[in-house]
Amino acid sequence: MHLLRYDYSVNRVHFDNLDEQILGLLGADGRRSASDIGRSVGLSPAAAKRRIDRLETLGVITGYRAVIDHSRLAGGIEAFVELRFSGTTQVDEIDGAVAGLPEVVEAFTVAGDPDALVRLRVRDLEHLKRVIDRIRRTGRVTGTKALIVLSATADRR
Repeated sequence: MHLLRYDYSVNRVHFDNLDEQILGLLGADGRRSASDIGRSVGLSPAAAKRRIDRLETLGVITGYRAVIDHSRLAGGIEAFVELRFSGTTQVDEIDGAVAGLPEVVEAFTVAGDPDALVRLRVRDLEHLKRVIDRIRRTGRVTGTKALIVLSATADRR
């Protein structure tokens, strides 16, 4: 039996094909039972549960959540905002520009142009404008570009 192995030198988990399959099944449906997962990958329910527990303990699986289709809720706009900063801005300062904003769904520092990409969920265009203005006032933001989501064609979370 191949077990998960943790490589402390690079802070990474090495796993086998069964673990990959389990992660794929849980990624598609976090509510699947260990029994169902075991059946799907050829393991007993207990063996599947042990692997899931190990993936959780090692921090590969960090939680389970409900995925909400916000397009079915009344109102609401989703947008991506590209952020550009002055050349001497540190990554921590970039992270700080959006920290604590409740409208931020996800934020990424990226290599290249722009410096950061932020996914927002707001009530309307006026709300989006106010959030962008708040971000611009946080420091070294030299430019923003908003991209409003018309539809989501894939969601692999």
